[in-house]
Amino acid sequence: MRTAAPERYEAIVPANVARHPLWLRLGPEARRAIEVVSQVLPFKANSYVVDHLIDWNRVPEDPIFQLTFPQPGMLDPEAFEAVDRALRAGDPVALRTVVDAIRAELNPHPAGQATLNVPRIAGQPLPGAQHKYPETLLFFPAAGQTCHAYCTFCFRWPQFVGPEESRFRAKDHEQLVEYLAAHPEITDLLLTGGDPMVMRTAVISRYLQPVLEDPRLGHVQTIRIGTKAIAYWPQRFVSDPDADELMRLFERVVATGRTLAVQAHVSHPVEFSTDVAQEAIRRIRSTGAMIRLQGPCIRHVNDDADTWRELWTTGVRLGCVPYYMFVERDTGAKRYFELPLARCFAIYRDAYSRVSGLARTVRGPSMSATPGKVHVLGTSEVDGQEVFVLQYLQCRRPELVRRPFFARFDAQATWFDQLRPAREADRPFFPSDWPTGGVQVPLRIDVEDA
Repeated sequence: MRTAAPERYEAIVPANVARHPLWLRLGPEARRAIEVVSQVLPFKANSYVVDHLIDWNRVPEDPIFQLTFPQPGMLDPEAFEAVDRALRAGDPVALRTVVDAIRAELNPHPAGQATLNVPRIAGQPLPGAQHKYPETLLFFPAAGQTCHAYCTFCFRWPQFVGPEESRFRAKDHEQLVEYLAAHPEITDLLLTGGDPMVMRTAVISRYLQPVLEDPRLGHVQTIRIGTKAIAYWPQRFVSDPDADELMRLFERVVATGRTLAVQAHVSHPVEFSTDVAQEAIRRIRSTGAMIRLQGPCIRHVNDDADTWRELWTTGVRLGCVPYYMFVERDTGAKRYFELPLARCFAIYRDAYSRVSGLARTVRGPSMSATPGKVHVLGTSEVDGQEVFVLQYLQCRRPELVRRPFFARFDAQATWFDQLRPAREADRPFFPSDWPTGGVQVPLRIDVEDA
């Protein structure tokens, strides 16, 4: 049975959020804080999130409120005061100067994503793409560089508010096809954003259909779509005008013999609690696509084992595959959301120990750091000192993947670059003069296609 959309989709941003009656439940101080913080970090929600996922009797502690509404602690006190003063002064030029300076200090492009992962074709950068690991190409369709609602922890916040020249976005598919054809090592194409599921199905098809039809691209065996839409706008898969067309597109991908993986960003089990979200999952799975669950461990949102245990257990019951628990990345409102690595691992281990084997597909805690995906395996003692036991799940130097190494234990460390080798033998696992550039290849165009 089709599930109807509960109401018309409407973006809620600081300019019009006061139209929503639940906004009045917030006091003037809370509303002012949201206005101030959202000058620096993007804010967008919608009626589905506001009316169906937030428990307004628990605000401001409600996890989805924390996940979508800016909080005063997301900026340090000096930055908050500077923005507040500029707002009160009513000088837009001064406000922009203050905001730009604060954003520049928030590490807007972590892990070298704007400089180290840039693929090249015919000597020129391939716009809107990243190629960090040999097997996987990330592609950012221009029309998908927004979301149904913004997560306050998002590590890609500059996609929404940064200068145009610093945003990842690709406007056509021709160079994508040529790059894939020139790189037979690429097995996985990941559409990301923003959120590709804000695009109409016809637009998504314009990017995917050439990949499915080009006989040179048989090596691209997996199409991944990174999305928060199952949580924030499940109507996209159920009752939007082109939802049925989207399901047919998913079926066409699967019919080519490829794997279609919907990488669902889910931070809390309440995001799966509605009938329409569960119907969205059912419909996606009915096309032959798989759904993998991933999200970071975030202070104020899901920093307890019971939440993760419920999320993974619910996901398995609905037919999804628990995939990753990430560590909150070193960007944006990191200071408000980050947790010590030791605490992240304790939460992961406690939750993992209380789920069945079907949920133990999940890996974590994992840091998507500059050298690669660093997996925290736990703590131990080596040569008389307490250490973190680590491994790379992916790495710029593939020969280091899945080789355990040790870092000195640091109870306060929240990110990989705060760790130090425990022994001389561990030093090669920490970046120094590692290769970092994208792969450059000549542009190949068949005569028949020219």
